Amino acid sequence: MGRTEHTAPNLPPVQMNLLLDDVDLLETAGDLASADVQGVEHDSRRVVAGDLFCCIPGSGTDGHRHAREALLRGAVGLVCERRIASAELAGVHGGDKVPQAIVGPGRGRPAMARIAAAFWGFPSRQLLMAGTTGTNGKTTVTHLLASVLEHAGHATTVVGTLTGTRTTPESTELQRILAGVRDARKVAGGATEGLVPAVAMEVSSHALVQSRVDAVHFDVAVFTNLSHEHLDFHGTMEAYFDAKASLFTPERAVRGVVNADDQWGRRLLEDARIPLVAVRSDDASDVRLEAGRSCFRWRTQRVEVAMTGAIGVQNSVIAAEAAVALGVEPPVVAAGLGAAASVPGRLEAVALAGGEGPPFTVLVDFAHTPAGLEAALLDARRLAGERGRVHVVFGCGGERDVEKRPLMGAVAARLADAVMVTTDNPRREDPAVIVDAILAGAEGSARGAPPGAEILTDLDRTSAIWRTLGSARPGDVVLVAGKGHETTQDLGVEVQAYSDRDVVAKLLGERWGGDPSSWVKPRGAGD
Repeated sequence: MGRTEHTAPNLPPVQMNLLLDDVDLLETAGDLASADVQGVEHDSRRVVAGDLFCCIPGSGTDGHRHAREALLRGAVGLVCERRIASAELAGVHGGDKVPQAIVGPGRGRPAMARIAAAFWGFPSRQLLMAGTTGTNGKTTVTHLLASVLEHAGHATTVVGTLTGTRTTPESTELQRILAGVRDARKVAGGATEGLVPAVAMEVSSHALVQSRVDAVHFDVAVFTNLSHEHLDFHGTMEAYFDAKASLFTPERAVRGVVNADDQWGRRLLEDARIPLVAVRSDDASDVRLEAGRSCFRWRTQRVEVAMTGAIGVQNSVIAAEAAVALGVEPPVVAAGLGAAASVPGRLEAVALAGGEGPPFTVLVDFAHTPAGLEAALLDARRLAGERGRVHVVFGCGGERDVEKRPLMGAVAARLADAVMVTTDNPRREDPAVIVDAILAGAEGSARGAPPGAEILTDLDRTSAIWRTLGSARPGDVVLVAGKGHETTQDLGVEVQAYSDRDVVAKLLGERWGGDPSSWVKPRGAGD
């Protein structure tokens, strides 16, 4: 059963006052019952006639400043954190009588989420919902779990990094998506058919703090791990953990599945407020790892997944236990995992030693945190064996968490034989400053680096990859890390089309020729 994409259904108008039952109001203005709401929106540029406009303060602008624009576009009412004065609505017909629902400071986003859910009829209550959070592995676990649910007969929709511009959409968009999933199941006469539709989605820490998943009911919440990331937003690891932990509360989830190998996961288990299942790496036995394929035994089931490395096995077991928590039997889980395609940009093999292309292995991975890079390099080291060398090309994003830069440099110097530091979405920050911070960590860790380790820099990412591929020898493993599935490079002044996978394939094609698909052994080869 294939994954489905859904557009929102057309619903009859709802009186504004009927959408506010779950919202704490400070005051109201105008006649709320007179506003017939046909949609809920927070971006004034997207408002259409009949929308209820939510004025949300943000880091770049304040939605209250755009209330007039929204009303001129046809908004029928406002939800705001302060009353919009008539003087601010010059030119708006009946501006002094515009229906307004005023909530407390900082309560705009929670109110918007509840209003959007009410408008769309609380769709998550009528779906099988799985939400995965964590620093690394969210995309892979969500992808695998979706495959299992599909195999079990559920029409399944994925919401996450690979499906939109944000890992977790804003609440107005998310509720619209969920309503579309729910109503796609309806047939003539309003009846429904088949199993309950399922949604496997990634839940980011930003989304939890910003109330994007408020009013979403999760049948299972999944925790992968927690490590240094997004401290430019959260400030401390404690605050970051608190954000993730808020998913595992009775208000948001019925039950949870938690990675007990992670220290933060163990803490989550100790402070459990909902029933939690602990998952450990040793839940998988008889593990065999190859580039592009991993085999293991779980709950007496033999499982084979199109994943590279130990981290792929761990994510598979987490997804498997989440599926069991949703009522899927282990044999069906194993079959569903086996049916899953590889996840784009997650230790994705672009070329394998022994294929028809280069005599070395090239992997593309999204690793952009110290822990993520470490896990990817450890798996690259396993693939290289005792004789092969490990090369890594990576950088750090500009205008983001600066503390992780030297940490990633230290990880690379410790675990790789050859390190090439380059750009990775520098945005408006000087790439050389970013690279210097990475080098500070790499050079500080030089003593712990493998014998003969070399650390080079090249601010041109394509050139950096070319130079690294040119230095690889038979049996080596090249890891190109940081961008994974991404198809653009943000240079601040412009966003260019760019893909690590495409660049690697092009460069290898110029040297080795042939069909890039022949560079990767078919699944099952070497059995």
